Amino acid sequence: METLFIGKNSLFLHEVESTNTYAMNLLRNVNAIEGTLVYTDHQTKGKGQRGSVWASEIAQNITLSIILKPQFLNSDQTFFLSKISALAVYDVMTDILPISQYDIKIKWPNDILVNSRKIAGILIENSFTATSVQNSIIGIGLNINQETFSDFERTATSVKLLLNKAIDRTMVMELFCQKLEKWYLRLKEQKLDVIDESYLNCLFGLNQVLSFETIDKVPFTGKMTGVSKSGKLRVEMPDFEVKEFDIKEIKFLI
Repeated sequence: METLFIGKNSLFLHEVESTNTYAMNLLRNVNAIEGTLVYTDHQTKGKGQRGSVWASEIAQNITLSIILKPQFLNSDQTFFLSKISALAVYDVMTDILPISQYDIKIKWPNDILVNSRKIAGILIENSFTATSVQNSIIGIGLNINQETFSDFERTATSVKLLLNKAIDRTMVMELFCQKLEKWYLRLKEQKLDVIDESYLNCLFGLNQVLSFETIDKVPFTGKMTGVSKSGKLRVEMPDFEVKEFDIKEIKFLI
């Protein structure tokens, strides 16, 4: 692993309920070192955003969690962890897929889309002290060699489907560790403007009028104008009022 610390200490599990849950238990029981990587061929209860399940074919994709200890971050800066994780996956995708042929975007808050289809999801779980982040578990699900997605055929894709060939999962995982470390070190150096600008440059739907749905299943359209410092989506409504929505309050209709 060509990194300073991310992935240097790694643990492979043939099967586990959730790599995020396993990593949390590691922190509680043995105080695992920063950068510890937990990965598996099979998650039986993989977790996604909004309490959803992340389903993945056995030994076809990447399902991993990385333990970070960003105690330099204030508790109101946690969305930067979402940004750098998404940027790391985005960088992996642009290294593997020719950007001239594929439209690669970050869909708020941190899904990765290729040609408008989801190829990766990220789930971040944090613990806090009174004023700062204590520990962070960065969970990644990245579709590599899976070819069928049952109920998600129209909305999901994989690297193999895009390139029409199988890809070495270990190579991609190591590449992700390198990219995440690069962005994490930038965060540690407080290069917040660089992270913000890079995130917005990759953001799906920025300054476009899109269709959304509220938590109460009410559809509406609005212009997506950006993301607040706390990570809420900013949408300009038809009456020109700008509203902010948390992840549990709004859903894209695409």
